[in-house]
Amino acid sequence: MRNNFRKESVEYMSVDFTNPEVKKYMLDGKFGLEKESLRVTPEGFLSHTPHPFPDNPNMERDFCENQTELITDVQDSVDAAWKQLKELHEKAVRTLLKQKSGPEYLWPFSNPPYVKGEDDIPIAVYQGKLKRKEEYRKYLAAKYGKKKMLFSGIHFNFSFSDEFLHESYKNAGCDSFQEYKNQIYLELAAKVTRYGWLIVYLTAASPVMDGSYFQDDELGKTVIKNYASPRCSEIGYWNSFIPALDYGNMDDYVGSIQSYIEKGCLREAAELYYPVRLKPAGENTLEHLKESGVNHIELRMLDLNPLSPVGVMKEDLVFIHLLLLYLLAQESSDFERFEQLMAIKNEKRAAKYEERDIWIETGWNQAVSVRDAALDVLFGMENFFEECGHPEMLEAIYFQEEKVLCGEKRYAVRIKKEFCRDYVKKGMLLTKEYAEKL
Repeated sequence: MRNNFRKESVEYMSVDFTNPEVKKYMLDGKFGLEKESLRVTPEGFLSHTPHPFPDNPNMERDFCENQTELITDVQDSVDAAWKQLKELHEKAVRTLLKQKSGPEYLWPFSNPPYVKGEDDIPIAVYQGKLKRKEEYRKYLAAKYGKKKMLFSGIHFNFSFSDEFLHESYKNAGCDSFQEYKNQIYLELAAKVTRYGWLIVYLTAASPVMDGSYFQDDELGKTVIKNYASPRCSEIGYWNSFIPALDYGNMDDYVGSIQSYIEKGCLREAAELYYPVRLKPAGENTLEHLKESGVNHIELRMLDLNPLSPVGVMKEDLVFIHLLLLYLLAQESSDFERFEQLMAIKNEKRAAKYEERDIWIETGWNQAVSVRDAALDVLFGMENFFEECGHPEMLEAIYFQEEKVLCGEKRYAVRIKKEFCRDYVKKGMLLTKEYAEKL
């Protein structure tokens, strides 16, 4: 089918994974993690002290003053990125325990703890040249409400190694390396958007909430709705519209995002709350992305996992890396407008708690159960890495298959059982237990 955006046909870039030189570098890459967490008091309320890490570029703020964002440096492996995230997390916890005003903690859930109304959420404060960041947050608060901004998660950043890209470029028949690189990432972004539902389904870890998120007078009331991940569901952090992007080439991709800004739907590109982003090196603007090209891909659909002291299982990060490689190897096709809408609907469905309510659309009036859809991908990944001569990667795939084959092993199921009563009180007990073990 022809893409609704473009008049001319698109020549897709392919990677020959049978090429020994390509296979040699296929597992190499650059990795970075960003983890958002709310600072809380020992009683489970939002902290109101100033940001305690003002001079550390690895410890920033996100929307509000008490939403700490831990940012790793660019690392050569998943393991190295996870280890640095662990170090940053432990450093932050130790610092918070020694606050002059009293101990504080990093809340381990994506869903917020007690919230005493919107006035309880202090927008991050900036000075001087950075004041525009504060003004932008005020704009977001007015448009989307502050409470929605409290949802916290993890962003997974990845880029292929130069060696891998150069080896695959040699036989690509592309005019320039940068053009080839851009097209590889554009096609990957489309594929990851198609299959974002799988990551949500396998990593969702937020089935329990405090009633104060919905009603100010329900503070302390544990609420359970049919969500494994509210932040990725229809009540999560989304724009009021589902965007349709043009993945044909970099100019068209940037233009399709710019068009929403020109229409007044978005104030700037950062307001596009999409599960997958393509980013340039350095300044993250559309102009810079168009001029310098893609540096890395960012996946934004991971929940914080309270079952891990660090907030994320390393096995899940390894799996996401493998999924990116597997998707890259799959045949590319036009990502039609209706398919993009379907992909976002699938991701929101995958955020549900009850598996019987999760049906993954695969085409017009076609849908399969999430378990069958997930196993189809996972079994395909097994075959792919066996054929590529990397059987050592199968363990990370088996780890995900167990969640599918045994629903009791899904994170959301395990967490619901443990925190279905007194969510915040039990959450604080877990938080303090993790802190005491440092």
